[in-house]
Amino acid sequence: MDKLLYVAMSGAKQNLVGISMNANNLANVKTVGFKADFEQARTMQAFGEGLPTRVFAMEERPGSRMQMGAIQTTDRDLDIAVTGKGWISVQDSKGEEAYTKSGNLKITANGELITSRGNPVIGEGGPIILPIPIEKVEIGSDGSVVVRPQGAPANFLETVDRIKLIEADDNRNMTKMNDGLFRPKGDLVGDDCGFCDASPNVRIISGALEMSNVNPVEEMVAMISHHRQFEMQVKMMSKAEENDERHNNLLRIT
Repeated sequence: MDKLLYVAMSGAKQNLVGISMNANNLANVKTVGFKADFEQARTMQAFGEGLPTRVFAMEERPGSRMQMGAIQTTDRDLDIAVTGKGWISVQDSKGEEAYTKSGNLKITANGELITSRGNPVIGEGGPIILPIPIEKVEIGSDGSVVVRPQGAPANFLETVDRIKLIEADDNRNMTKMNDGLFRPKGDLVGDDCGFCDASPNVRIISGALEMSNVNPVEEMVAMISHHRQFEMQVKMMSKAEENDERHNNLLRIT
């Protein structure tokens, strides 16, 4: 009896985890540059004092869907979309390099070029700092940041820096962390990360954004499936309780 109850309980718990993953994808349907998370369940043995005779289900995120999202034209100078397998290099909260597809950039009061989440954009020599005040900013297809300082002639343009763009082979090299930024997988860090250097092959579409690649219909269907599985697990737990009560009644009779 304990086996039936344990299997049903662990399954119901992991169904809730799966629902939360699908809900997170749905919540980010309109998030710029968001990559949908995959979810899968697999069996795991339960180790304890005795032999591992019990098995439980574990829901996990094996990776993210790396297909490019739809390109939406905005005509905003600070909006950029990275083509193909290109990534924008940014600085995370610890000051370390990470990567994103979120190209809706903005300029702080100090002239720092940052993403919508506040991560500084990395250039050829570190975070990009623009001269303040400026009248116009343009970002070229190669990532070059061109500005016209306030009061300068209309034909005066100055290249301040160049956004560091890398080319990575999606799920084989990159993994998404809890902060939503992507980093090299496993031991592919530092000098061992061959693709972390700036790539001349990556191009930028200025005045456009790469939108989320979440398929809302697929996520809704997956949520319904998880919900039905959860209901089945609850019924199994109720059945286990009912069988236990009947066994107790039989013991009272004898």
